[in-house]
Amino acid sequence: MGLTKTEIFTAEQNQLATLLKAMAHPARIAILQRILISNTCICGDLVEELGLAQATISQHLKELKNAGIIQGTIEGVSVCYCINPNTWELLENQIGTFLGSYKGAADCC
Repeated sequence: MGLTKTEIFTAEQNQLATLLKAMAHPARIAILQRILISNTCICGDLVEELGLAQATISQHLKELKNAGIIQGTIEGVSVCYCINPNTWELLENQIGTFLGSYKGAADCC
């Protein structure tokens, strides 16, 4: 499979695709939901809550952090994660704009 030509797309299109790609796994959605429900930083409780191996959760957290969706801070011997508010607001605005652009087609298909 060939390389995608990301340079032919806008910065906003590339950014939204990158963020959505980072979220495109059910474990990552579950992690984000747990962080959102707790409304605070999460420090290591995800293994018991999600039933996944620590290494698996760590890999998913890494993907979310690399995309900038979550941020982490070191507290003692553990790393605590929370939503990155700047990226979350950007994601919310871009998805809202994207989804809101559909006006409904009359007599389509």
